[in-house]
Amino acid sequence: MKNNIIETVVTIALVAIAVLLLNPYNFYMPNMMVLWMLAAALVLFGIFASFILREEMFDERDDAHRTLAGRNAFIAGSATLILAIMIQGYHESVDAWLVVTLIVMIVAKIATRVWSDRNL
Repeated sequence: MKNNIIETVVTIALVAIAVLLLNPYNFYMPNMMVLWMLAAALVLFGIFASFILREEMFDERDDAHRTLAGRNAFIAGSATLILAIMIQGYHESVDAWLVVTLIVMIVAKIATRVWSDRNL
């Protein structure tokens, strides 16, 4: 239970910093605070990733739940990227990072699938 609380706090902090980096309503000027928020986001993401990498499966149900969560996260992320690419394409200024991120997600998904089919 203690790990779930820590994971929840780290996740909420990571989301909060990500939202603050968007600078909604222009409530701060870009300065040293932005650099500190970027550093904090990097550290929090590292901690969040370590939680994901340390996950242990206890039975088949747990494996199925984690697989479903990963599949839903991939679909949500790729759908958001496709929507952003479509909107920016409509405005004739597609950001290359959106396309690169989508390609990396797809290649990682396919590479992991091929590797797991051959090795597991």
